[in-house]
Amino acid sequence: MIIVMKQGAGKAALDDVKNRIKELGYKPHVIHGATRDVVGAVGDEKNKDVLQTLEILPGVDSVVPIQKPYKLASLEMQPEPSSFELAPGVAIGGDNFVVMAGPCSVESEPQIVEAAQKVKAAGATVLRGGAFKPRTSPYSFQGMEEDGLKLLDAARQATGLPIVTEVVNPRDVDLVYKYADVLQVGARNTQNFPLLRMLGQLDKPILLKRGMASTIQEFLMSAEYILSGGNRKVVLCERGIRTFETATRNTLDISAVPVLRQATHLPVVIDPSHSTGHSAYVPSMCYASMAAGADGLIVEVHPCPEEAHCDGAQSLNPQDFANMMAKLRRYADVAERTL
Repeated sequence: MIIVMKQGAGKAALDDVKNRIKELGYKPHVIHGATRDVVGAVGDEKNKDVLQTLEILPGVDSVVPIQKPYKLASLEMQPEPSSFELAPGVAIGGDNFVVMAGPCSVESEPQIVEAAQKVKAAGATVLRGGAFKPRTSPYSFQGMEEDGLKLLDAARQATGLPIVTEVVNPRDVDLVYKYADVLQVGARNTQNFPLLRMLGQLDKPILLKRGMASTIQEFLMSAEYILSGGNRKVVLCERGIRTFETATRNTLDISAVPVLRQATHLPVVIDPSHSTGHSAYVPSMCYASMAAGADGLIVEVHPCPEEAHCDGAQSLNPQDFANMMAKLRRYADVAERTL
């Protein structure tokens, strides 16, 4: 249920509503609007009709049911698009278009620092890099783990770029939290619900990738796990889904962007690298993402892709990334976005 407060209702009325929601066995989630506050009451669906009694409380304008199964992620809960900082000075949502770029995996200090310097010079505002790498084969490079996190921190110190990196295991959440500005959930962990619940307790943004076989609703329900824990800073990432097509690594569901726009207030970014699997296709998908209405990109860039420990074939080299960014700015002007 959504409890819509009257315009001008004070803190005392809002606190009264929150306390009553808790007494009824539900969890209140407050959204502070420009003219009035809205309180979402989330909990057991069976007895939700009891929340209608909140209409008699002072300061309450109306009580409205939320029809979507993803309550907190829905536009019913928050009609305006979410906008928040990924790190100080780097906001996502609204007119901002954020580009996160860097190598698939951290391999050495010279590699990650050079990558950070090159992507920053081209216009990226967030550095991506994997310290923990979940791989299909147990014999593939699995990442440098904490040593990789330390190298990401060194690159941040050298360039000032905030970092986004993946957390794979619930036991590593505290460790990754210590280093990362944004914690990423990979496609294989989209429905790792214990991990999502832990991330819901954090105060840092979460980049949630869509599972390879997840429907839009399943994707949003995964986001709901994080939101229900109290963490409102969730960014959705479309990274391609598995279909019968073999010409690309996955099939980029570019239509997911407008579909999500009609379903949720959460920001949406595109991963053109994992979705296509080929660097030659990445720039086109970056431009398409801007046109579709995405809020940003997460792109793989390696100083020397042919020597990359993983996913070199889908990684842009620094010059190609700079060329793509230069052209992307022209698309941003047309889309009225700030890049």
